Amino acid sequence: MTAPIGASALTVSEIFLSLQGESTRVGLPTVFVRLTGCPLRCSWCDTVYAFEGGRKMTLPEVLAEVAGYGVRHVCVTGGEPLAQRGCRQLLHELADAGHSVSLETSGALDIAGVDQRVSRIVDLKAPGSGECERNRWQNLEHLTADDEIKIVVRDRVDYDWARRQIAERRLAAICTVLLSPVAGELAPATLAAWIVEDRLPVRFQLQLHKILWGNARSR
Repeated sequence: MTAPIGASALTVSEIFLSLQGESTRVGLPTVFVRLTGCPLRCSWCDTVYAFEGGRKMTLPEVLAEVAGYGVRHVCVTGGEPLAQRGCRQLLHELADAGHSVSLETSGALDIAGVDQRVSRIVDLKAPGSGECERNRWQNLEHLTADDEIKIVVRDRVDYDWARRQIAERRLAAICTVLLSPVAGELAPATLAAWIVEDRLPVRFQLQLHKILWGNARSR
């Protein structure tokens, strides 16, 4: 029988085991907890299915399902996971359970109060996303060397914007900065060439999961 839904409940789009496809943890077997809902509508979003639906689960139910995979690394993602009230408690309890936890967040919501044991992967939305005005720049004050900044680049305009932010806000001095191309819209080799030409202090990345499995929802 499913436990009653209370204040600590979450709406979960899916929980699955795969390889981490992005960030400095790329390639590691990881359990993904994808929460439902997102206040943003990025033009290149590849998880539109997570905007709605899902199943109601209590924190103990989520923790038990994650533990059943027997994997140390866990990534809480979305949608926008921080849009759900119970997300911070979930992150805390996953860390308490001994998991190495990362959080993938849009950067539009406040990351203050997220458990310091959690590696926060914070997006900065470039103009091509259509959500550039939603960037919460105050979040940069809370980042440490254990966190990461991700910028998805659609075209040269986005790249030049990213380059300015990296220089003016000294992002590479805060934490690792990841640049990746919008799949199917910007050739990876083009972005790589720009980074090399400018000696940009970032890590180029591709979405490993898409290279391996295309647009399949989970593996």
